[in-house]
Amino acid sequence: QVQLVESGGGLVQPGGSLRLSCAASGNISRFYAMGWYRQAPGKERELVASISSSGSTNYVDSVKGRFTISRDNAKNTVYLQMNSLKPEDTAIYSCNARPYSIPPLTYWGQGTQVIVSS
Repeated sequence: QVQLVESGGGLVQPGGSLRLSCAASGNISRFYAMGWYRQAPGKERELVASISSSGSTNYVDSVKGRFTISRDNAKNTVYLQMNSLKPEDTAIYSCNARPYSIPPLTYWGQGTQVIVSS
């Protein structure tokens, strides 16, 4: 089964940067899409960014221009580069992967805490 191992979360000051990593246990080309979700206290979980196997990316409006999702196929890893961080970005960030499968399946990482605070 697929394992997703996340790293890179932590405490950062407003305006700072952080890079999250999601390492998959196998070739990430097996996934038709990977992404990052986040859930802040009292808020519903939202899709922050996604990247397809073809390299197409999507972002929630609140992070456009600040966050960048990318992948390194050789390292089987997807990244979320977060710049110009705001306190509103504070949340649990979780990695998600969707393989080519019937029926569709979804895998999740354990989640990593991001805190943006002075």
